[in-house]
Amino acid sequence: MRTGIATVCLSGTLKEKMQACAIAGFDGIEIFEQDLVTSPLSPEDVRKMAADLGLGLDLYQPFRDFDSVSEDILQENLRRADAKFKLMSRLGMDTILVCTNVGTATIDDDDLRTEQLSRLAELAGDHGVKVAYEALAWGKYVNDYEHAHRLVDAVDHPNLGTCLDSFHILSRDWDTAPIEAIKPEKIFFVQVADAPKLSMDVLSWSRHYRVFPGEGQFELAKFMGHVARAGYSGPVSLEVFNDVFRQSDVERTAVDAMRSLIWLEEQSAKWLDANAASLAPGAASGDSPANAAGRRRYPMELATLPKVAEPAGFNFAEVKTDEPAQLETLLGQLGFEFDGRHRTKDVQLWSMGQARVIINEQAPSHSEPAIAALGFDVDSPVIASARAQQLKAPVVPRKVQADEEVFQGIAAPDSTEIFLCQGSPDGTAAWTSEFGQPREFGEGLEHPSAGAQAVIDHVNLAQPWQHFDEAVLFYTSALALEPQPFAEVPSPSGLVRSQVMVTSNRAVRLVLNLAPVIQQGNRALKSYQEHIAFAVDDLVATARAAQARGLDFLQIPANYYEDLDARFALDPAFLATLKELNLLYDRDANGEFLHFYTATVGSVFFEMVERRGNYDGYGAPNAPVRHAVQYDSLHAGHVHR
Repeated sequence: MRTGIATVCLSGTLKEKMQACAIAGFDGIEIFEQDLVTSPLSPEDVRKMAADLGLGLDLYQPFRDFDSVSEDILQENLRRADAKFKLMSRLGMDTILVCTNVGTATIDDDDLRTEQLSRLAELAGDHGVKVAYEALAWGKYVNDYEHAHRLVDAVDHPNLGTCLDSFHILSRDWDTAPIEAIKPEKIFFVQVADAPKLSMDVLSWSRHYRVFPGEGQFELAKFMGHVARAGYSGPVSLEVFNDVFRQSDVERTAVDAMRSLIWLEEQSAKWLDANAASLAPGAASGDSPANAAGRRRYPMELATLPKVAEPAGFNFAEVKTDEPAQLETLLGQLGFEFDGRHRTKDVQLWSMGQARVIINEQAPSHSEPAIAALGFDVDSPVIASARAQQLKAPVVPRKVQADEEVFQGIAAPDSTEIFLCQGSPDGTAAWTSEFGQPREFGEGLEHPSAGAQAVIDHVNLAQPWQHFDEAVLFYTSALALEPQPFAEVPSPSGLVRSQVMVTSNRAVRLVLNLAPVIQQGNRALKSYQEHIAFAVDDLVATARAAQARGLDFLQIPANYYEDLDARFALDPAFLATLKELNLLYDRDANGEFLHFYTATVGSVFFEMVERRGNYDGYGAPNAPVRHAVQYDSLHAGHVHR
């Protein structure tokens, strides 16, 4: 599949955008007119630079408000078109995007539009230019791709074809199956964009909230499957208008964009395999390339990636700090056992059953504790790593001795290191044998009894605002996690957007949070804390034992328990226990959820949970309480440093 991207997707100058696209590995670009107009580069400079970078110049865009106008306005539009065609010759470009009229259309007449588009096609033919006619979803008279294509068919000129844009089609819920009825030589260009499902006017939705494939909720694989079955073999190009992307690092955004097309290519191939025997409505059986059973070759070759299964579970979580004393105390109070220091590295291992926490002391001086890495159990770490690298994930180097476990590591968008570990049927990890240099347990602490059982239930990671969508695509494509519908949780400093990523059996639950920055006076504080949640069989017993060891629980206000009683009419003795131990509670039709939080150390805190029945959530009604208490502690200066 030939990959492309419109320069409007990226921040920076035209030169910077072109360089970033080449580094990311795109085959070609669409030049957005404003990027050229504001550039000091001449058209000849742009043409040479593209050749030097190995980039094709696939599309010039946009040419607006051409059709459905009076004759005097049409003459002016043809003059504009002639000037742009001459410019394209200097650029060495042969395809221009012409949008259906939004602003100046006054005559709703398909015969008139056909005549006007015919004159444009004749002019384009004189210059050796192809016109890709696109139906804007908010076009005044033409807003449907099938309507636009009927006009193209009526003109019947070799220099006029259609442009299919996934946003304009899917935002209006148009059926994509009729794409297969379009002759492939009449599809001049294909643009793709994803988007979250929002209730707003389609123009605002398009201008501000498009995202790259895999970061929204559109059925893009189905759209591309129909495009491939139509016989199209030209560029598949990203056209994404997004306020965040245009403020983010240009090279990083270009890599994210390229990752999205690699992922879309694979998903489209899977869709074709799954729908190999289906036909578009009204298509004759002998006319469809899908008539043959099984996978067949289409003019557009769709590559796939190494196949990997979803992770079987968390292998470990790692917290990095150069001052580990508070973390050691906290883990000990929770009931974790100290399993020793690594024989060659300055790291510690703490465990409770299959829940393993590494404290990495190889951190810069005065580094507050922060989640640095996560390990996941996978069937084949080498294959999973190869897939991630093909998806543009940076490799994390890790020095090992000859007799030590070799981890395959990649970096997530927020710089969290992701290690792909060899899973075992019993949940053990071979690398734990590398730890065994004991020391005295924390002063004043009683060593917990062996045999306490826990697993990592979920991990909550804060995401930088400019990389939130990128993170969703990363975990979807590289780790096969499935994004759930996002939620917004109120906090004293604003709404926190929460995106849960899970495996099908919920063995891995990863929560990505986009939180507002907290201000104290003129100073920006840590925007959001992160945490690791551990699941146990008996939370009340765990909490009592932790209380006896002196654990500093997050203090829950009495008002919460009054509200809890009003909502659930709990047994008074049970409610008293919850209040005594600062436990939180939730219930739904499937089960119950008990949990408590520790105080925060640096930017990290821990949560202990108990799931009863088939409860599948995270205690969302309790999240505002936690946010409020943490906010009060932060502003009062009570956060542990």
